[in-house]
Amino acid sequence: MSHATDKPLWTPSAERISRSQISEICAQLNAKHAQTLRTYRDLHRFSVEQPEYFWSALWDFAGIKGTGHANEVLRDGDKMPGAQFFPESRLNFAENLLPLDDDSDALVFWGEDKERRKLSWRQLRALVSSLQQQLRASGVGLGDRVAAMMPNMPETIAAMLAATSLGAVFSSCSPDFGDRGVLDRFGQIEPKVLFVCDGYWYGGKRIDIADKVASIIAGLSTLKAVVVVPYAGNDPGFAAALPRAVSLSDVITAFPPKPLEFVAVPFAHPAFILFSSGTTGIPKCIVHGTGGVLLQLVKEHRLLCDVRPGERVFYFTTCGWMMWNWLIGGLAASATLLLYDGSPFHTNEILFDFAVAEKMNVFGTSAKYIDGIRKTGWEPKSTHDLSSVRLMTSTGSPLAPESFDFVYQSIKPDMHLASMSGGTDICACFVAGDPTGAVWKGEIQAPALGMAVEVWDDDGKPAGPGQKGELVCVKPFPSMPVMFWNDPGGAKYHSAYFERFDNIWCHGDFAEWTEHGGIIIHGRSDATLNPGGVRIGTAEIYAQVERIPEVVEALAIGQDWDNDVRVVLFVRLAKGAALDDALVKTIKQQIRVGASPRHVPARIIAVADIPRTKSGKITELAVRDIVHGRTVKNQEALANPEALALYSNLPELSK
Repeated sequence: MSHATDKPLWTPSAERISRSQISEICAQLNAKHAQTLRTYRDLHRFSVEQPEYFWSALWDFAGIKGTGHANEVLRDGDKMPGAQFFPESRLNFAENLLPLDDDSDALVFWGEDKERRKLSWRQLRALVSSLQQQLRASGVGLGDRVAAMMPNMPETIAAMLAATSLGAVFSSCSPDFGDRGVLDRFGQIEPKVLFVCDGYWYGGKRIDIADKVASIIAGLSTLKAVVVVPYAGNDPGFAAALPRAVSLSDVITAFPPKPLEFVAVPFAHPAFILFSSGTTGIPKCIVHGTGGVLLQLVKEHRLLCDVRPGERVFYFTTCGWMMWNWLIGGLAASATLLLYDGSPFHTNEILFDFAVAEKMNVFGTSAKYIDGIRKTGWEPKSTHDLSSVRLMTSTGSPLAPESFDFVYQSIKPDMHLASMSGGTDICACFVAGDPTGAVWKGEIQAPALGMAVEVWDDDGKPAGPGQKGELVCVKPFPSMPVMFWNDPGGAKYHSAYFERFDNIWCHGDFAEWTEHGGIIIHGRSDATLNPGGVRIGTAEIYAQVERIPEVVEALAIGQDWDNDVRVVLFVRLAKGAALDDALVKTIKQQIRVGASPRHVPARIIAVADIPRTKSGKITELAVRDIVHGRTVKNQEALANPEALALYSNLPELSK
């Protein structure tokens, strides 16, 4: 259903459009290729019809540092997977994220109300240099993995830059993950060096993680060194108690700053490993290439968000979400990054305090955060001078129509609001904001540049406005994963995106075009849970629940609830066990400690049976359909279809 209204909520001024970087790159393409590109829609059409010209122009427009990019832009451009962008180019990720070397702000950090500090570009480079030398001394080189279980703080960015400067591969998660969740991820990729904090703050409380860190180090046999970053006031004793560990202060003492080295690597050389949600087992390790991620991030910051040098860019994220990898791309646009770690509701107003104090230009957050502020009844515009904020972005889950109204009525009337959607799989957006276009209630504005996005029905035919279907991408793009880790022959990779439609990327989102050329995302079309915009795999929940003796097996789904998704856990109990308050508490605590607080279900319900396929797999999608009142197709594939009736019209799920 479209949320069409008589008029848009916001329209950019003619001056704003003419000064945009969209207009700049259109003018350059018109001059070079005899085009008549005037609007974002013109540019999008050109970008998917002439990908070689578009991506080459973007490289030049963004001033990407590298060689060989003019030789060949796209090889095997009709193959997905298999297309190769800039196959003869060489570049370095970190070099392109360190464009400046002066005393202006590179990073500004707030850790709730516990810590506030800034790093200039010069100071950031100095820290990266010390860490680069530490990594080299630990034997880190081309293709080696460096992992971080860290808060969203300056040292995490410096660690990433140090790793990628050497052609190593960086991977991160947040310190609230349980040790099993961390080992399920990092255990697969066998890092040589691990960065950890000495604890962290959340909701004003200090969270100690010494035992967890010791357990993780014990489980990672490939580690040559552990670098402990002070944050919660437990270092240096914290580092001294751990094997192979060194405190950051000792690293800086041992390795004074010197000029940085940047190892040039091929375009597709791995830069990051991100992790899938673990729906069907331990998380898949999604390997992203250096050039593909860099080009996409530069495109999204500079063109889709119109970020200029010196602007101040914020995104509320942890290091376990791909939006952290997205945020760091702002450095390549010579922007200052505003980093926040901790609870976004430490005080209701803290992120808005941050916006005012640091003259934030881009305020990035989740749909759930906006909805949370709306429900408090507070109007930020009445208490905070948000004159510096020109763009608010929202992702993680679809932004509800009433949240669009709230932003314009209660936060700021004259501001670009860009809802966007993409994923860990591409470290970028399929659909996003257009700084030169109108914002309509409940709609994402446009397909992202260079992304040949379509909505297809079940028969693989394009759906028209108002028709729901699968979000697909019909042409290659630079940030398709290079591979999945430990996936010889690419079978898991192919199965993840190309099994449904041959040679077509099928993303697993349920979507619909609007009459304005915008898009509405109706949620995931697979079994991934997405509460508060954080992708969660059911397998990670089961791994914890099924350790509890009273629970025989479990099934988790995401229930659409209050403009978001809440996790519902069904449990089949051992004979004689009862789901009393004590058992509910035990289950929640096990999930919170073993996986993360975000995995904890909103509802736990005991059931007599769990539906499964004839091959013995439990079937979350069928249960989710029943809970939402939808007809279950392919019941003949179930071994016990009668079990579905146990999930229909449950009173516990109507409150």
